[in-house]
Amino acid sequence: MQHPISITAIASISPLGMTLEETWNSYLNPRHHFNSKPFLEGTAWVAQLQDSAKARIAELRASDNKYKSLDDTVLFAIYASRQAIKQAGWNAASNFGINIGSSRGATALFEKYHTSFLKHNKSETLSSPTTTLGNIASWVAHDLQTQGPELSHSITCSTALHSVLNGIAWINSGMCATFLVGGSEAPLTNFTIAQMQALKVYSKSKAPFPCRALDLEKDKNTMVLGEGAAMLCLEAGLKSNALCSITGFGYATEILKHNISISSDAKCFQKSMRMALKNRPPETIDVIVMHAPGTIKGDLSEFKAIQHLFPKQMPYLTSNKWKIGHTFGASGALSLEFAILMLQHQKCIGIPYLETANAPKTIKHILINAVGFGGNAVSILISK
Repeated sequence: MQHPISITAIASISPLGMTLEETWNSYLNPRHHFNSKPFLEGTAWVAQLQDSAKARIAELRASDNKYKSLDDTVLFAIYASRQAIKQAGWNAASNFGINIGSSRGATALFEKYHTSFLKHNKSETLSSPTTTLGNIASWVAHDLQTQGPELSHSITCSTALHSVLNGIAWINSGMCATFLVGGSEAPLTNFTIAQMQALKVYSKSKAPFPCRALDLEKDKNTMVLGEGAAMLCLEAGLKSNALCSITGFGYATEILKHNISISSDAKCFQKSMRMALKNRPPETIDVIVMHAPGTIKGDLSEFKAIQHLFPKQMPYLTSNKWKIGHTFGASGALSLEFAILMLQHQKCIGIPYLETANAPKTIKHILINAVGFGGNAVSILISK
């Protein structure tokens, strides 16, 4: 870290709720947020926005004629971004930068327009501008009326934490003092679910907890998809209104052996976590919010990587995917929100079906992990 960086706000819209208070109360309740959705000739587990949140997004869509043609990924991002900058006290004149990522992007619109193309042998007028990835950050910038730099990107499931890295880099370079970063995803479409099923990672469980994230004894993959967005406000320096500060970051990429491969001991995570810790003693880390998507290999490899770095004293391990599923490009930002809430409330949220080690009495340092296809790992360390 070249300069201290504060997180002065975080806001989200997810199956957990639309405010930090709603989200925290949802975490305190030991039940998951999955329901069974009609899918092709059967059903599939998904984690959807609550009806009140869906209504709020519908209101947003109807509030501006230009917004009627936008994908949910954009609308989720606009909603969460509005709440984040309000919380941070920013306005258009702040000219903050924007970096919002998504793994899938406007997948629902793309499927809709592609279906129309196959039927009519021509493309609809708005099919290109509304399905490009840069569409997310550019519409958020339009909505917030900021004139700072804006960019979008996709680095699969570690996208949101990569946006945090980008914000850190811009701030450390001196090119921008404030950055809005995060991720947005609306992947609950037939084609996306079918893709995950084709990879044989999607949950077919009828058990009380369809996603068994961090259960290292499971014999079947149990990943479930969720939707949502989360945005963070980053500011240079240690601010009096900071929720926490970013005290370390790390990143790594594994050499591919297969399209979705990761080494058995997640060498990418070993490198990213080691970089985030830098010279900090491992025993000072109180909690790790794991990526843990609910797959056999993914969960176990990350656990083994943690064992390598913390051979003497394992931090408290947790994840939120058992509760809200895997939100792809937004997952890292939602994990960061989870970590910040535990830091604020000084309470660890565990996983109901697992016996975990004793929670720390005081939470000062939390490490957050995310990784995407191909071993694109990121680790962010936040401190109280």
